[in-house]
Amino acid sequence: MNEKESKDQILSSLEMKAIVKQKVYDQTLETFSLLKMILKEIVTEYNSQLQIKDTRINLAYKDRGQFECELKVAGDLLIFSMHSNIFEFDRNHNVWKLSYVNENKMYSYCGIINIYNFLADSFKYNRTEDLGYLITRIFVNIEKHFFVEGKRQNEYLYNNFGQAVLSKEILKEIILNAILYSLDFDLLVPPYDNIKIASVAQMNEKMEFSKMQTGKRLGFKFNSDDVS
Repeated sequence: MNEKESKDQILSSLEMKAIVKQKVYDQTLETFSLLKMILKEIVTEYNSQLQIKDTRINLAYKDRGQFECELKVAGDLLIFSMHSNIFEFDRNHNVWKLSYVNENKMYSYCGIINIYNFLADSFKYNRTEDLGYLITRIFVNIEKHFFVEGKRQNEYLYNNFGQAVLSKEILKEIILNAILYSLDFDLLVPPYDNIKIASVAQMNEKMEFSKMQTGKRLGFKFNSDDVS
């Protein structure tokens, strides 16, 4: 292959990938905008039907910018975050077993929307050492085909990739599953031996800022194996 042929091949590859990735980005951003709208609708709907009139348990939505928003559900905070870059799967990922991807490699490029679960108090009291967990991530490709990795997301696994388009109804179901999981994912008492000794600095920080590290399942391992 001479220099001109190499140059043409490089330019062609760059142009093709750039176009695909830009379209995937557009599809993911459109999905994230729809997600924000659904969250607002959920807040309005559920707050209007809560039987207990206590503002502390009301749902609350907050837009944190183009690529991030949050939903407060009682003591939990779900943070929805869209990555601005587009990804491809490593060669060991199960997605490469699908004929859908093998027939057209461009279908493997995906945007990602992550859903994290934090304690609302972690942000309220600026406890910067507190822990949050990635409980769901949504992969969206150029055709708006998708799959989901996460807790209680059994219906939308990678083996269905290429079979359905991510609709408003499906996206709402994914969100509701994430909310249900976060509500059931309780804060556990840490093992006694993990906290039996504390420094003066830790006590000063705790009294001043409530910063002693807190997170759901503190002291226990949160395994990726648990992700369905």
